[in-house]
Amino acid sequence: MFHSRFRTGAGWHLVRLIEAGYVDRLFAGNSFAAYDVERALFGTALGVSPELAFARAGHENLLRAINTIRDAGSVAAAIEQKILTSGILHACLRHHVDIVLTGGIRDEGPIPGVTTDVIEAQKIMRTKLADVTHVMLLATVEHSLALASMLAPNVKTVCVDIDPTAVDRAIEHQPLQSIGLATDVEPFLRELADCLSDSSGRQ
Repeated sequence: MFHSRFRTGAGWHLVRLIEAGYVDRLFAGNSFAAYDVERALFGTALGVSPELAFARAGHENLLRAINTIRDAGSVAAAIEQKILTSGILHACLRHHVDIVLTGGIRDEGPIPGVTTDVIEAQKIMRTKLADVTHVMLLATVEHSLALASMLAPNVKTVCVDIDPTAVDRAIEHQPLQSIGLATDVEPFLRELADCLSDSSGRQ
């Protein structure tokens, strides 16, 4: 299970792990979903492109991405209509990965399928975490801390964030079952996907 933002360029490597069958459930916020759709449709995330010094339309792309999904009715409907043809959410739905999306008061949107009631969102998260044995918390402080506080004491946890303080706060909930890495999530996921790919190839 992964829980991540992907503006660091890690999105493609997360897709690789999903397609290889290593991800069963994805917990994320509305922003993650909106940025993923924006990246798939316009090549930007929050109006920024890693390939361009100046991205055309900029921040407008995020609002256009949200409205595109709202017009389609849902992410799943956008995929069925061939509007959304790539990205993390696209990979999740194609490979039957369970998606749990929750919102916050700062969100643009939200897109359809996001639980905006925080009490209801907490109930859903607790239910979805009941059978989880391994968790990866990637590059998002707020959601990682919320999710870590709901884990059973025997759940093995890996937290990766470029902020050492965020890592310390996330793993303190499960100090005997957790591993923390203070690094950018993109090289971590790239190396993980490469190693798992090499391992599968040898088998």
